[in-house]
Amino acid sequence: MIMKRMVVGLGNPGRKYAKTRHNIGFMCLDAYAKANKLKFSKEIKFQGEALIVGDTILLKPKTFMNLSGNAVKTVSDYYRIPAEDILVISDDMDLPAAKLRLREKGGAGGHKGLKSIISQLGSENFKRLRIGIDRDEDKDTIDYVLGKFPKAINKQIEGSIIDSIGIIDGFQKGIDFEELMNRYN
Repeated sequence: MIMKRMVVGLGNPGRKYAKTRHNIGFMCLDAYAKANKLKFSKEIKFQGEALIVGDTILLKPKTFMNLSGNAVKTVSDYYRIPAEDILVISDDMDLPAAKLRLREKGGAGGHKGLKSIISQLGSENFKRLRIGIDRDEDKDTIDYVLGKFPKAINKQIEGSIIDSIGIIDGFQKGIDFEELMNRYN
């Protein structure tokens, strides 16, 4: 089977992390699967859960955030998917809560999951959908990202997740990324 693209949602495995800020990538992929009446399956060889849609593989690495690159590299190598045909969905503390930012490439910006992917792929040239989770200067970073969204912003977060479905769908269908950036940024 030939895969042309990959969409990776970043998060941490396990029930205790399910609705945390750091798991927004998993939430987006789960919402996409639910909207399209599809299910992820465990793929031990890929160190995660995967779903194939047309010529695109969706991946939720189950390696914990700091080792996400291991799973991404495994799938990328297996299907020969170049970095520029990978879209990674992650949280971003430097963006206001629920704000979307699409980029064609860039650095890790302090995000350990992105840092792991850059290290494993040997490239920063993969596409990103970053979803703002805001920042709380009074809280430890780890405690903050592993905390749940406050109820006051749940509707905004749900809106961002719904927008992510359109972004994943457009990417999967091969819509020009610049057009997606213009539409959603």
